[in-house]
Amino acid sequence: MRTLLVLRHAKSDYPDGVADHDRPLAARGIREAGLAGDWIRAHAPSVDAVLCSTATRTRQTLARTGITAPVEYVDRIYDATPGAVIDEINGVESRFGAAVNTVLVVGHEPAMSAVVLGLSDGRNVSAAQQISLKFPTSAIAVLRPEGAWDQLSLGGAELVSFHVPR
Repeated sequence: MRTLLVLRHAKSDYPDGVADHDRPLAARGIREAGLAGDWIRAHAPSVDAVLCSTATRTRQTLARTGITAPVEYVDRIYDATPGAVIDEINGVESRFGAAVNTVLVVGHEPAMSAVVLGLSDGRNVSAAQQISLKFPTSAIAVLRPEGAWDQLSLGGAELVSFHVPR
C-alpha cells in the first residue's frame, strides 16, 4: 500500500531584508514542526523518501520533524503549481527506486492544498472541506494512491486524514 504525506512548512518568520525563499522558521514553527514529525511517526507508515522545497523554511521544517528518510530538495516545489508537484511525485521511483511505499512532500501554499484536493477521490468530504477552508502551517494530509507513483493523477488517491499539529 502506498502512502503520500503532504506537509505544509511550519510557521515562518518575516525578518526585515530577507528574501521570501530564505525566510527561517519562527519559534512557533520550530515547536510545531517537531509536533508534525511526532504525529507522522505515530499515525503513518515509515517514510521512505522525501521531496522538499529548497526554501529555508521547508528545509528547517523537515529537519525539525526528525524524519531521516532520503531527501531530494526540489527547487520546482518552491512557488509551484499543483501540476509541477504532482509531476515530481510521479518521478519518485526514478529518483529513489521502486521500493518507495511512503513519500513525504514538504512545500508551500497554495500548491499543497491544491495538490491534496486535486488528487483526492472525493470520498472524505469532511477532510476536503477543512482543507478547502485552510491548510495551515504544519498541516499534514495523508493520501493513499491507488496505483504506482508514475500513474498518480487527479482523483487517483483516497484522502485518509488531515491533521494540524498544535
